[in-house]
Amino acid sequence: MKLIECPRDAMQGIKDFIPTNLKIEYVNSLLNVGFDTIDVGSFVSPKAIPQLADTAKVISKLNFSESKSKLLVIVANKRGAEEAAQFDEITYLGFPFSISETFQKKNINSDIKNSLKRLEEVQNVCKRNNKKLVTYFSMAFGNPYGDEWSPHIVAHWSEKLLNEFGVNILSLSDTIGTSTADSISWLFNKLINEFPSVEFGAHLHTTPNSWEEKITSAINSNCIRFDSAIGGLGGCPMADDKLTGNMSTENIINYLNRFDIKHGLNKNALNDSILISNKLFNSYE
Repeated sequence: MKLIECPRDAMQGIKDFIPTNLKIEYVNSLLNVGFDTIDVGSFVSPKAIPQLADTAKVISKLNFSESKSKLLVIVANKRGAEEAAQFDEITYLGFPFSISETFQKKNINSDIKNSLKRLEEVQNVCKRNNKKLVTYFSMAFGNPYGDEWSPHIVAHWSEKLLNEFGVNILSLSDTIGTSTADSISWLFNKLINEFPSVEFGAHLHTTPNSWEEKITSAINSNCIRFDSAIGGLGGCPMADDKLTGNMSTENIINYLNRFDIKHGLNKNALNDSILISNKLFNSYE
């Protein structure tokens, strides 16, 4: 079971700038928990995500002496990928791709055709710099803009990314929280069975009442990579339900404990991070 903690996703929508030293303190606490990966920040234009403009400073002050966790950052183009690739501490570059023209333009200011070109460029940067590409398939479970969507279309494009662009880590993202147990099961079962050597992840946005059925469906479909955020913070502002947020790390851990699924996290370190998170995110809006 690979658990990816996502402070980047939790922070990026907060309007008040969180001081860099507080971000460093929080991420350093997360490094002690034992997460497989921490989605720590992004190398995109500060105008697009001003909250994460200090990602490079944060990374430069992290303490890995007691941690085996790897770092992931989000990039939107070759320039960002090349900047991120200069950091030895970073293992993964995450690139957001969507078959929704509308969302892709809103998210990274690029249509699908140019996004595929960017994806290829980011993949090449990864290969040259010994980094690993994680492709996030945004809007994998629904589209609020009226663009053509169905599970079959998502499967077709997933197969295209895997076969033509060398993607071998694909995280299906429930961007607006519209996934169901059935749609999760259908997509993961189909893709995991068809591409057994590819690592598929679940980046699921949920409400307090829907999280359990979603994680149950994903686990039963043999998904072993899950993104989450302490407190279920973050998510997508375009979701209709204001209660929709990231999958809560606490819920995932409680679920895994209930069914005796090993996760290897340090309980005391996790509790420390939860306390820091509560203090941090209650101070900024």
